[in-house]
Amino acid sequence: MENMRKSLLGMSAALILFSGCAQKQEQSTLTLSGLNPANFETMVDGTKPVKLYTLKNHQGMEVCVTNFGGRLVSIMVPDRNGNMTDVVLGFDSIADYQNIPSDFGAAIGRYANRINQGRITIDGTTYQLPQNNYGHCLHGGPTGWQYQVYEANQTNDSTIILTMKSPDGDNNFPGNVTANVTYTLTADNAIDIKYDATTDKKTVINMTNHSYFNLNGNPSVPAIDHVLYIAADSITPVDSTFMTDGTMMAVKGTPFDFNTPKPIAPDVTNFDNEQVKFGNGFDHNWVLNTKGDINKVAAKLTGLTTGITLEVYTDEPGIQVYTGNFLDGTVKGKKGIAYPQRASVCLETQHYPDSPNKAHWPSVVLEPGQTYHSHCIFKFGVEK
Repeated sequence: MENMRKSLLGMSAALILFSGCAQKQEQSTLTLSGLNPANFETMVDGTKPVKLYTLKNHQGMEVCVTNFGGRLVSIMVPDRNGNMTDVVLGFDSIADYQNIPSDFGAAIGRYANRINQGRITIDGTTYQLPQNNYGHCLHGGPTGWQYQVYEANQTNDSTIILTMKSPDGDNNFPGNVTANVTYTLTADNAIDIKYDATTDKKTVINMTNHSYFNLNGNPSVPAIDHVLYIAADSITPVDSTFMTDGTMMAVKGTPFDFNTPKPIAPDVTNFDNEQVKFGNGFDHNWVLNTKGDINKVAAKLTGLTTGITLEVYTDEPGIQVYTGNFLDGTVKGKKGIAYPQRASVCLETQHYPDSPNKAHWPSVVLEPGQTYHSHCIFKFGVEK
């Protein structure tokens, strides 16, 4: 009996030890942001592998990327006290990205923002694109690149190159297009994003990143206390269907003037202003004063609770600022957190909305033999 008792005690101790080891092993496979890479490994359409990739730098910053939609899933940066904080909205698994329509963190293509009535005309040929937003084509259509699989090549601990091979007729856009998105996590806590694309037939290209930022690291609370700066003297106003009319509106004296940094609220709900009312908040393109200079700050966002700052640099002429107006608490993201209205701020560097139909605006046409280039830098810091 004594031998049996000792044997049972030994087995119990072994089980406890094994359980503890298994738990430690499981914890060690999690990312700094708490993501389980196993939840991102699958095959899409039976042939396209998807997984989670992790970028790191020597400052301890971590960026997690999935090649499904080229999405930034989590961004861990230090707050004013050195605590690592996840500053973007997203999901815990690839299944949620597939089953819950969203643009969270995505590399948008072929055309970011809206195209009027989903129609473009190139050299006399009119192409009817999907009409997936108030009669317009938004973010490349209902199966835009945010819902497709990029080929992934992580070249080192801090860089990943994502490649999209988009066939002629993809969402009715012309031309076989090969596009690359390169994410590089730099030593000074910036995410450097470079886009390039080529085509075999004249087409239009306008790419961006659609991360939803909450710099306070608590997306259960609206981000309307964030302080925003935008280097812009005008916006491209919209109608009630969010479509631009080809004009520009001065921001001076309006809720859209962020040349002096100020909190997003209360102006984001100033529905006495027709443009705020039409956007249900801010969902507009600001015409940047930086004139394509990648070395000038185009916009800056600050989370007052954490002190985390985000500076945006770009060679694009515009930036679409979207304040999560259509989040409504029904979508649950990472860690089961429900995302309320205005839980985040999107800062989408790009050409202006509906540029294919506005000949007087900077062109988005890409021809064979040319290479499309776009550059955006999200640089994080802290204010004490």
